[in-house]
Amino acid sequence: MHFVIMGCGRVGSSLAVTVEQRGHSVAVIDQNADAFRRLGPTFAGRRVTGVGFDHDTLVEAGIHEAGAFAAVSSGDNSNILAARVAREKFDVDNVVARIYDPGRAEIYERLGIPTIATVRWTADQVLRRLVPQGALSEFRDPSGRVVLVETIVHEGWTGRPLSALEAAAGVRVAYVTRLGQGIVPTRGMAFQDGDVVHVVVADERLGQATALLAAAPEGDS
Repeated sequence: MHFVIMGCGRVGSSLAVTVEQRGHSVAVIDQNADAFRRLGPTFAGRRVTGVGFDHDTLVEAGIHEAGAFAAVSSGDNSNILAARVAREKFDVDNVVARIYDPGRAEIYERLGIPTIATVRWTADQVLRRLVPQGALSEFRDPSGRVVLVETIVHEGWTGRPLSALEAAAGVRVAYVTRLGQGIVPTRGMAFQDGDVVHVVVADERLGQATALLAAAPEGDS
């Protein structure tokens, strides 16, 4: 597959080198020719100096043959514009844009452009390392409204069906890690001591839901 990457900063250069090492062809676009030094001397892909949403620049980068386009420059507006051009004008199937402002991510998702909201993602990763207990965020949708978290479940839930956890906390159990193995829940599956439970929940309910699961079920002494 041919990849076109807009932006040769730390993310873009790392992505380009990784993709090439996996056997794909790559073209990297950047307005600053000096940025291509990040690619290293062994990089064999194309280096195209120009603006990533310019028609001629994209053609020079091989956009007509591209199966994937990534806009990972330092500018939100440039990234989303370039991604839309790649998707809508050149019919590239796989397109993604890096967005610093998480508030914009939902809008761009509605336009059909998958986004990576780097500020939100980075905050989640830092939090995972700062908070040893409680819910650990594993995924957050671009709008920030839905999260997948690994959460502590009180031992009082042992033997109770996972559906009871879902009903009590208003969550959906995505999967369970049991004895080091991931398991997709089946009908009637019960929580066992030692299980690590991963749930999908609305962000606005995250605190309440995890607090309910971390406590004994109602009625237990």
